[in-house]
Amino acid sequence: MRIAFGQWTPDRPGVSGNLTEAKNIYPTASGYASLNGTANLSDAASENLLTVFVGRWAGATTLFGAGAGKLFKFDPADADLDDVSRTPTAYSTTDFWQFTQFGSQVIASNGVDKLQAWNMASSTRFADLAAAAPTASFVTVVRDFVVAGKTSTYPNRVLWSDINDETDWTPGAASQSDTQDIPDGGEIRGITGGEFGVVLMERGIVRMTYIGAPLFFQFDNIARNVGCYESRSIAQYGPMTFFLSDDGFFMTDGQQVKPIGAERVDRWFYANADPSQFSKMSAAVDPVNKLVIWCFRDIFNVQKLLIYNWSTDRWSHGDSGADYISSIATASTTLEQLDNISASLDALPASLDSRLWTGGKLILGGVSGARIVTFAGTDLTGTINTGDITVEGQETLIRLARPQIDNGSATVSVASRKRLDGAITYSTAVAADSENRVSLRSRGNYHRLSITPTGNYDTAVGIDVDIVSVGGR
Repeated sequence: MRIAFGQWTPDRPGVSGNLTEAKNIYPTASGYASLNGTANLSDAASENLLTVFVGRWAGATTLFGAGAGKLFKFDPADADLDDVSRTPTAYSTTDFWQFTQFGSQVIASNGVDKLQAWNMASSTRFADLAAAAPTASFVTVVRDFVVAGKTSTYPNRVLWSDINDETDWTPGAASQSDTQDIPDGGEIRGITGGEFGVVLMERGIVRMTYIGAPLFFQFDNIARNVGCYESRSIAQYGPMTFFLSDDGFFMTDGQQVKPIGAERVDRWFYANADPSQFSKMSAAVDPVNKLVIWCFRDIFNVQKLLIYNWSTDRWSHGDSGADYISSIATASTTLEQLDNISASLDALPASLDSRLWTGGKLILGGVSGARIVTFAGTDLTGTINTGDITVEGQETLIRLARPQIDNGSATVSVASRKRLDGAITYSTAVAADSENRVSLRSRGNYHRLSITPTGNYDTAVGIDVDIVSVGGR
């Protein structure tokens, strides 16, 4: 019997046939691949970091980090994080930064200072975007406008600049800049941009569409009573926006809102995540592997990852070596600069053929303490547990297993029981021999297998088992 490694659905009973565990791996079209751990990319900044952002312009790539009171720029020549904060006025202490890019301008918001700007062609420090620029929590770009949202006085207000002018925020006959208060849905929890905007409210999702003069933007409510639970749960890739709502994980394309975690991972997440730490969660996209990933702190105060592959509609989870996650990229790196990052090739945060060193290519990264990190470290130890294996309710004997691990093998243990309310206790794990055979001998009506892939494997596909009926008295 071949047991394919299908969906991980912790919200469903094991007898449903899906995986009961998929840890430190990520879903692919044919199975699961190994999840990499983190490795330091930068030296330590002068304060702990909250997030990281990459700006790209005219062939140049610049990596920025943000702390509670400072902004930093990564220097690939020596791996330092140089303080490039606004002067002479320091930033107000904040726990949240958001970045976007408009032309050559990298723009940052923190909810307590005016929008900040860095010109990729000329800046040496961040500065106020403009004298009339708003102080807002969120910032993005919708078509030819910089769009901001949620001020301290108007938490339901959306503001936008003049068309193709990020410095003009004064409404009037000569400008397309304006504001819109959204009356229903509570406060704004985030805004994503592109050809249209998506305004995520507490209790609703609103589409923002450019229609020209005299109103400029039209706001249409595309979902009521489905809102965003936490601003830091929002991630965007192309037209897709992913977020956490009161009742689980959702995705919207600006036309409709679709649940993606219902009856699969939603209850598991709320049972394992610490709700008092939701304000410290983060979300990011790994474009290489078609993944959206949420980083959160669990009830044991440990950083965890929840991983969703939107192309295969499958989930997994893992351990996180990062406090916050984000998509990152670096400039092309010379051999001399690699020496400054690490004196040892083995200690580099990624192999030499990684796209990290190519320059300008997005990969998954984040921050840990005061450092920028990349998810290009050593492979984490993965665990795959099957659901209950049964043959028409008969008592059976599992005698042999053969892991189907592309370019690798596995160790296997088994837990058998006669009734579904019996204890699930796994045997000592046995490694596959030179013929990829794992000798097992376990009797029961229901069996679960726990598989730990080994070697530099590509994909864990499934496992073959020899299972035979046994007689009874």
